[in-house]
Amino acid sequence: MSEQSELIVEQIQIGPMANFTYLVGSRSTREVAIVDPAWDIDALLERIDAADYKLTAALVTHYHPDHVGGSFGGNSIEGLAQLMAKRGVKAYVHKSEAEGVRKVTGLSESDLARVDSGDRLTIGDVEVEFLHTPGHTPGSQCFRIKNTLVSGDTLFINGCGRVDLPGSDPEAMYHSLRHLCSLPDDTLLLPGHNYAHVPNATMGETKSQNTYLNIRDLDTWKNLMGG
Repeated sequence: MSEQSELIVEQIQIGPMANFTYLVGSRSTREVAIVDPAWDIDALLERIDAADYKLTAALVTHYHPDHVGGSFGGNSIEGLAQLMAKRGVKAYVHKSEAEGVRKVTGLSESDLARVDSGDRLTIGDVEVEFLHTPGHTPGSQCFRIKNTLVSGDTLFINGCGRVDLPGSDPEAMYHSLRHLCSLPDDTLLLPGHNYAHVPNATMGETKSQNTYLNIRDLDTWKNLMGG
């Protein structure tokens, strides 16, 4: 079995904010991790069970409630807490994001696995590399799985995550995006929202159309971002 045919990647649009949740894992072992589970946990688990997958982990790009659950705009969003009540897997969060995840979701320290940039997680016969990409939040992270990048709210097809929110950092976002630009052009980008109404693109395609990736000067970047 080739490397790419071994990889399970399922993109699921869910919730009123055009969020993407992902299932990533190993076809030979049927083990999967779920990325940013939120909005309708029963529906997500039904999809996992219908495909005869075994859920082994939850991967968290960042702590905002539309990605992990919690209180948002006066509403309560399902997320990690409801997932773990049903399946009891660990949530893999960047070490700088752990306290934010705990505060938003109500999870305990024992529910979390703190990771750092460059750490790796094996799911069956597939390896996930954690990439710390601060800017949108202090502990935002992306997941590199073979030739695929799950980017959360760090990078979108035609934009990047907001940097005017509490904990955001425009300069950190600039450096994170420059780092992602170093990935091979044939890397498949899978963003955290369907804002472009284009569910995925290669990094080469993204670099050709995304203004934010074509700014090579920090001062120009700060002026664009209002910093």
